[in-house]
Amino acid sequence: MAEAMTVRQRARGIFRLTALAGALLLGACQTIVPRGPAPAPEAVKPPTVSEAEVQTGLPRDTARNRVALLVPLSGANAGVGKSLANATQLALLDSRNDKVRITNYDTAIGAAAAARRAIAEGAQLILGPLLAEDVRAIAPIARAAKIPVLSFSNDASVAGDGVYLMGYAPAQSIERVVAFARSRGVTNFGGLIPNSLYGTRASTTFLRAVENGGGKVVSLQTYDRSGAAMAAAVGRMAKDAPFDGVLIADSSGAAAAGAPLVRRSSPSARILGSELWNSDNGGGREALNGAWFASVSNGFYRQYVTKYRARFGAAPYRLSSLGYDAVLLTARIARDWRVGAPFPESRLRSGEGYAGIDGAFRFGRDGVAERALEVQEIRDGSTIVVSPAPTSFDR
Repeated sequence: MAEAMTVRQRARGIFRLTALAGALLLGACQTIVPRGPAPAPEAVKPPTVSEAEVQTGLPRDTARNRVALLVPLSGANAGVGKSLANATQLALLDSRNDKVRITNYDTAIGAAAAARRAIAEGAQLILGPLLAEDVRAIAPIARAAKIPVLSFSNDASVAGDGVYLMGYAPAQSIERVVAFARSRGVTNFGGLIPNSLYGTRASTTFLRAVENGGGKVVSLQTYDRSGAAMAAAVGRMAKDAPFDGVLIADSSGAAAAGAPLVRRSSPSARILGSELWNSDNGGGREALNGAWFASVSNGFYRQYVTKYRARFGAAPYRLSSLGYDAVLLTARIARDWRVGAPFPESRLRSGEGYAGIDGAFRFGRDGVAERALEVQEIRDGSTIVVSPAPTSFDR
């Protein structure tokens, strides 16, 4: 999935979440306590629904606004898709919403076909898809039907004109960690960037963020994703050492392999990372002791994991919180969404923003979610918050 690097996240000043949005999050968080299994769903099976469609088990009636969830429920990404589907069900139950019915459609067998079917069956809002290429496939279909799309992608190239992205934008995390590093006296930066679309966009953001912060990028090296290539890139960068800070715009596992090499020529260099470190399972974090990275907050997410495990008997994928928050947002707006009426898309562009498991967020004019991010430091293989997520956004 391609990542987006075009959104700037500047969180400061006095920010007020809407009172109702804050109350909704509080209510959801208060319910994130294991309460046993959910009641059995009604066994209602309309003749128009095939076995390919997976239902949430919520009642089928005409008194609810219809929302479609488009995620992969089969194939290579089925695990993530099913975790997202479970998260949306959990959010509906936690918010005690009785105005929304969510029906799941499998994008693995064709995103465009799934979107057409969802719209034909009355969907007035689409949550998903997960992959940028699937967003591209369904966007013109949804646009023609005047159906907004809340995607879980983070590729800004697919946002806008009715498509909103819930995904974590890498640009925002890089800007946040660079700004924090500058505030702690880091001036001379180095960068290790993988040869990939993610790397290309990361390097652009990194250079801009350092320049805007008054720092200097002394060396920027790219590498193919292999140990030997990483070592060669660090060797080239060492010619310009020492550095105050080095961004490794890759997984935590790759960063853990590169960090000891960096410290040979720059022993005091602070290793910096991106939002990837919060969602991957790369090992060797002990090698990243003292490193900083920016991401969404994990405070409410930990409570969510407990609730998810109790209901579904397994741990959720980290990205599943996007599904939960998309439903919280939908439920918040649904309070003023008359059943049978088009979804009030203008409400998505609230300048004040909304609250969710991943913290405060709002959609910019480009349709990408701007998020309040925290900075974490790795210590002895664990993380601690060294700069809390701001509670405000610039207007």
